[in-house]
Amino acid sequence: MRPHGPFRADWWRSPLRGPWFTSVMGSVLLVGMPLLLLTGLLSYVAYNPGLGENDLTPGSGITGVFAAWPTSPSWLYRLNQGTHVTVGIILVPVVLAKLWSVMPKLFTWPPVRSAAQGLERLSVALLVGSVVFEIVTGLLNIQYWYVFPSSFYAAHLYGAYVFAGAFVVHVGLKLATMRRSLRERPVRPELSRGLDDFTQDPPDDTGLVAPAPQEPTISRRGALGLVGSGSALLLVLSAGQNLGGWVRDVALLSPRGRPTSGGPNAFPVNKTAEGRGITPEQIGPDWRLTLRGAGDEQTFSREDLLALPQHEAALAIACVEGWSTGVQAWSGVRLRDLAALAGAPDASSVFVESVETSTFGTTTLRGNQVADGDALLALGVNGVDLSDDHGYPARVVVPANPGVHNTKWVSRLTFEA
Repeated sequence: MRPHGPFRADWWRSPLRGPWFTSVMGSVLLVGMPLLLLTGLLSYVAYNPGLGENDLTPGSGITGVFAAWPTSPSWLYRLNQGTHVTVGIILVPVVLAKLWSVMPKLFTWPPVRSAAQGLERLSVALLVGSVVFEIVTGLLNIQYWYVFPSSFYAAHLYGAYVFAGAFVVHVGLKLATMRRSLRERPVRPELSRGLDDFTQDPPDDTGLVAPAPQEPTISRRGALGLVGSGSALLLVLSAGQNLGGWVRDVALLSPRGRPTSGGPNAFPVNKTAEGRGITPEQIGPDWRLTLRGAGDEQTFSREDLLALPQHEAALAIACVEGWSTGVQAWSGVRLRDLAALAGAPDASSVFVESVETSTFGTTTLRGNQVADGDALLALGVNGVDLSDDHGYPARVVVPANPGVHNTKWVSRLTFEA
């Protein structure tokens, strides 16, 4: 059968396509993708998978055997997740440019010529499919558009495992070609060439070079500048959501980049009390904290908690979507003091329950998090009471803890010895 349309080699006419442009994009991804995979894996480890209801991805593999996620330095999760989300966003133009550069290979005809070539094409299909899936699910999660039939965490983690395997195979197959192409035509001299000095890659066995190219309309320097400018723009539009300060004003990709109220509570919030269905009766004067442990169950009013020794901790709350509140001055009762009151001074974990009834209305914290001197059941922030949106009458605040596990509107703490 004679191929038609994009299945014909001469249908692709851009003179930019070739081993050199593909290799340059590939070299950027060779650095960026392992960083993205590592920070993503560490992000999941920070959720303490395997504890209570924390693990939303059964059978998730090596993530369940890591040691306790540390609480020091307190900015660890903020740095890790900010890096993961920001790098993922700024790599989008590079991924798209790389896919554009190899598009003719995706339409090779006939699709399979041999067993070896068929396996290579299968690895490419898994690579392309998984990277597109990871980008789309990641961006949807950042924007808080939950359209997933199951948990985002499960879908994103399993997709990452598929991508990691396909990525390793692809690098093994193409690394020699990439090194040869960049050695034959170094990047720096090529960047000095304008459109007048444009020369097409010579035909080779990669199948990327157009057999009947049209006249060039942009130089390789211009094409790289276009991709780099796209990444730079996305960096400006996203990094401020984690850095805070005046740069938050230009972080237009952050849907939670604005506070919900004025005064000392005027810092970003992920979920509002109204949005989560929290009623005034649930957090009003009749609210009580239930404390469970080795001894008898105890209940505390907010006034009872305020009568206990109070401590302060300067901490930022960072969320999986890549944004943070910036450092705030939290005040309240240390979790380790509450553990001692519950008869479990050396608690191995604490099960935290909220009046909120959603998936993240509960969480389990490890013993090292309970023992940290800056881990609080916070009652106030920046010198005033918590606002309803920030978790009044009491919330958990733990150093280096994913934001969703700093549970708001806490109603019960159960310490395990």
